[in-house]
Amino acid sequence: MNLLITGGCGFIGSHFIEHLLRHHPDYKVVNLDAMTYAAHPQTKEFLQNLAPSRYSFVHGDIGSALVGEIIKTHDIDTIVNFAAESHVDRSILDPGSFVQTNVVGVQNLLYWARKLGNVRFVQVSTDEVYGSLEPSDASFTEHSHLVPSSPYSASKACADLLALSCFRTFRQEIVITRCSNNFGPRQFPEKLLPLVIANALEGKSIPVYGDGRQVRDWIFVADHCKAIDQVMHQGKLGEVYNISSNQEVPNLEIISKILQILDKPASLITFVKDRPAHDRRYALNSNKIRQQLGWVPATGFEEGLSRTIHWYIENSAWWKQLRDKAFFDYYTANYKAKFTPEAKL
Repeated sequence: MNLLITGGCGFIGSHFIEHLLRHHPDYKVVNLDAMTYAAHPQTKEFLQNLAPSRYSFVHGDIGSALVGEIIKTHDIDTIVNFAAESHVDRSILDPGSFVQTNVVGVQNLLYWARKLGNVRFVQVSTDEVYGSLEPSDASFTEHSHLVPSSPYSASKACADLLALSCFRTFRQEIVITRCSNNFGPRQFPEKLLPLVIANALEGKSIPVYGDGRQVRDWIFVADHCKAIDQVMHQGKLGEVYNISSNQEVPNLEIISKILQILDKPASLITFVKDRPAHDRRYALNSNKIRQQLGWVPATGFEEGLSRTIHWYIENSAWWKQLRDKAFFDYYTANYKAKFTPEAKL
């Protein structure tokens, strides 16, 4: 199989490429990545060294004609799309860039996949397209309504609908995955777990939105990658598959647990004004992928958290290189000032 992985130097994309190269020795992978702020140059080098004869990197944008050139040159038969602007806070500050990448970029991928031979297309989406749940609500299923709360989740919902429309209108080979919150090594330190770990290790304040009791459904990134692999090979065309480990934990509980493991004081926690339209709870029903494709997660939350913390301790140079960049003052600046109409990154 010849695969085009977009956004493959990002957190989940890089783990998926690693999974493919380690578990499918006859597969060839092309990684198209724009190398934006969330892509680490060391990740790029790490992937290149895994299987140099079966892996190639192309620096570029998913919204360009370069997509068509790659499909033709490398005889691509499957595209898995991880490329996305993915941080909710940033989408509130700059919705336009999210629409450009997550909607216009996906439309371009779909166009070239259709134009050059109906290349199978796997759209990697998110549980956030469903919106928020109350504590007593049942988990979202694949048939739940899409009620996105942020520009980020709205852009992902739009991309999902575009992909499904291409299946119905053009009979393109489309499958969609929607996953709960991922965690693990190599996650960019603006996300909750790596931010908490890095700040705790450096004795810095840990900002917590609102009361910190927002509940998220967590999954270790390696389990997510295995699920995408199964959907890519066995998923029914035109279908959506929820992916979840059914491990719901409140944010404040996770933060407190990390501080305990690292032997850091709870006084590092700083409660800040909640962000606009902050979803209270996410939870996915993953019965469909479990029953139809036989997927089951292998990593419990406690084990995954331990492995994640250990990786950040052992690889401090990796995340410190990112934190030292100018854009990372995003988290240390005044929250209220950032959320004004004039605010820009």
